Amino acid sequence: MPVSEVLRLAFEALRANKLRAALTMLGIIIGVAAVIAMLALGRGAQQAVNARITALGTTLVTVVPGQVFTGGVASGTDRARLDMDDATALATRGTRFVEVQPEMSRQLQVQLGTTNANTQVVGASANYATVRRYTVAAGRSFTAAEDAGRKRVVVVGATVAGNLQGGDPAAIVGQELRIAGIPHEIVGVFAPKGGATGFNDPDDQVVIPLGTARFRVFGSENLRSINLLAPDETAIPAVMAEAQKILRREHRLLPGRPDDFQIRNQADFLSTLGETTQVFTLLLAGVATVSLLVGGIGIMNIMLVSVTERTREVGLRKALGATRRTVLLQFLVEAVTLCTLGGLVGVAVGTGTAWALRSALGWNTSVDLLSVVVALVFSSAVGVLFGVWPARRAATLDPIVALRYE
Repeated sequence: MPVSEVLRLAFEALRANKLRAALTMLGIIIGVAAVIAMLALGRGAQQAVNARITALGTTLVTVVPGQVFTGGVASGTDRARLDMDDATALATRGTRFVEVQPEMSRQLQVQLGTTNANTQVVGASANYATVRRYTVAAGRSFTAAEDAGRKRVVVVGATVAGNLQGGDPAAIVGQELRIAGIPHEIVGVFAPKGGATGFNDPDDQVVIPLGTARFRVFGSENLRSINLLAPDETAIPAVMAEAQKILRREHRLLPGRPDDFQIRNQADFLSTLGETTQVFTLLLAGVATVSLLVGGIGIMNIMLVSVTERTREVGLRKALGATRRTVLLQFLVEAVTLCTLGGLVGVAVGTGTAWALRSALGWNTSVDLLSVVVALVFSSAVGVLFGVWPARRAATLDPIVALRYE
């Protein structure tokens, strides 16, 4: 029998039981849609993290305090210190980096008029915007002279400006912002940077001069980090090595003793977070794949029922000369058709779900063509895998026994 005839008979059998075929495909539709939507969420999260880190600059090297080691055991709470002496040593002795930018921060209450908010207050040197790749949308940034003079000036992030003032960011410039009860003049507003992940929003902060933070607001010399700007990506290893050498000498660490600080670059962050989001994505896809397997079991169950219902039909066809191969192919085509059609509908539903999550909730989603192809191939493979047994059972029916079946 020609293949075209086998396909025609398979489609006629499915058309004769439209409702049952639709309900059978539902499991595959849900499975494929879940796989597409979960992969889109995972891929979108990975792109958001990458964009956030890239926005900081791929040539940024960050030095942060390390843990304190006592008798070879790291303390879980105490950390070594980084202070202005370390930043000064890096600035005066370093030859391989173009900028040194120390900073400290605390979560504090800020107040504008009768409106207040809890936000991250960052004390930084005047080159903060340059190193961190911020641009000023309104007003200006503070100067090195204002930092040295411990002036009470502040540049606010776009989120803070919106929470406190709303409307035009320029309207907030020149007003008085109280930080921990201390009045500061708002001299500028940063342009929105975006890339907020979880509770970490780069626009939800206010930046004051480091001298002001040290002596007027925080009353501390401990730095959160020291950022170094390498001239290009190829110079990052040399920058990290030089910073390590300078800080070990500054901290008087003997040979053989571990560093009491950590030096990181953006490539390390990208690699670590990329691996984390990839595992998260694969986990979501694995959970969604279970739905596909459940849908495949439903396909097998319905095909077994179909074989039982059409036993006399199969017996008659075999008595008229149909071969085992023809019968096997017909039932296998029915199973694969159900899964493939379900896969196509599932791709449409999954893509629509990803788009709806992005539009309605603002989640980062990204549908990858490869994930669509994999989902379709997997759904067809499910049809073959779970359709072989019912098809083989139909093909091996004895025509005499089948014709007697009631």
